[in-house]
Amino acid sequence: MAVTGAGLCLPSFSWAGFDPLWKPGSACANPIDVTVFEMFKIGPGPSSSHTIAPMAAGNDFIGLCSKLPQDQLAQADAVKVHLYGSLSATGKGHGTDRAVAAGLLGQKPEDCKAEFLDNLFIKPDDTRTVVLGPAKIPLRDSDVIFEQGAIEAPFSNVLVIELLGKGKPLASREYYSVGGGFLQWKGWKAPEKGKPVHAFDSMNGLLEIVKTTGKSIPLIMLENEMAITGQTEQHIRQGAQHIIHVMDSCAATGLGLEGKLKGPFGLERRAKLMLEQAASSPEPADAFAARLSAYGQAGSEENAMGHPIVTAPTAGSAGVMPAVVHMLIKERGKTEADLVDGLMVASMVGTLIKRHASVAGADVGCQGEIGSASSMAAGMLAQVMGETPDVVENAAEFALEHHLGMTCDPVGGYVQIPCISRNAMSSVKSWNAWMMARTGQGTKHPVGLDLCIRTMNQTGRDMKDDYRETARGGLALFYTQGC
Repeated sequence: MAVTGAGLCLPSFSWAGFDPLWKPGSACANPIDVTVFEMFKIGPGPSSSHTIAPMAAGNDFIGLCSKLPQDQLAQADAVKVHLYGSLSATGKGHGTDRAVAAGLLGQKPEDCKAEFLDNLFIKPDDTRTVVLGPAKIPLRDSDVIFEQGAIEAPFSNVLVIELLGKGKPLASREYYSVGGGFLQWKGWKAPEKGKPVHAFDSMNGLLEIVKTTGKSIPLIMLENEMAITGQTEQHIRQGAQHIIHVMDSCAATGLGLEGKLKGPFGLERRAKLMLEQAASSPEPADAFAARLSAYGQAGSEENAMGHPIVTAPTAGSAGVMPAVVHMLIKERGKTEADLVDGLMVASMVGTLIKRHASVAGADVGCQGEIGSASSMAAGMLAQVMGETPDVVENAAEFALEHHLGMTCDPVGGYVQIPCISRNAMSSVKSWNAWMMARTGQGTKHPVGLDLCIRTMNQTGRDMKDDYRETARGGLALFYTQGC
């Protein structure tokens, strides 16, 4: 036994590489098969859980109803949407009502324009029409109901959509927004996919594959992507490069805009001013940090406006990776093609977090959103800068570790206070995590990424609901009270 402190006895135990679910050479019974294009979705802000997934749910429900017999569809005269959990608590601020309505009107997240959402239900009596075969069904803002009661379900964010005829249900589906724009429903089964050629479900397991095959993490991820999706390497690289392009454009666009953000607070865009002030800083290090902060601020301000973003891993944290991407392209001479390998690493980090914890603020607080984003960005940065796999892991772990315990407390339910500035701050944290990880190369960081992810999961599950995207605690409570 080792003795520390005032008589405190702890076992002589090394935490290095600790993963209770993995042993060297052990088989992986349930390998990760989330693809890059499932992790990184293009769609409108301000929330992947509250905007992108509900829109997808509305669109899916229309597809479900379209398969009903024509005589049954002819009876339809109403569509009702019931929101539960944080979809109800903060859905108005996030625009969940407009998002699910857009889906019911045929819009898809990857194609929906911000202007379409902005023009929905501007007036209380605005009515749109859902067309289902012979039925033309009126859709009003009041048809989306923010339920106050709870519903027993396996996930926090629940929406139930019903097709009615004279008050009687013709079709119904219970949907779950599970974080990062991912959508499931009652009775949902995972789609059939190819099997990954490199089976792993932990960072330690992945590093063992790196060791035994001599292949890089990006190559392992690419070969898995090809096996899971059946797509060619060229197709995957082109798609990944498009994601990088949208991220870079998001930051670049936000840096050039001024004016007030949507919502009741009257917040002014700050990214452009932050960048201008950075140019006048006499200290290069200060100027660099200020520019990187501005890039993160810019992407998050675009998200707050409901403009196109990439879930990385969520919309609420969609400023961090674009900030690092923009910095690497604009100031480090990297191309979009250069960053594809980094995107593969970021996807790997995100899928591990999604498997063993969550990327949803409604599940584990903001550590699951902004912490995951910072971890993914740090891993990407380390890869692009040519670091070893161990340094890649350490960078991702450093970033995640120093977001542990962060609450999700959006004031008024809007993805603005404190969300926007958190993106700016965590962009710098990502860079700092890489710099810390690359010092002392060859020495194993005492806390591995696997252990940190499981710690985040337990920490998040221990949080009161008030601190998990309900806008009932933290800044959301005290800012509203004026304390």
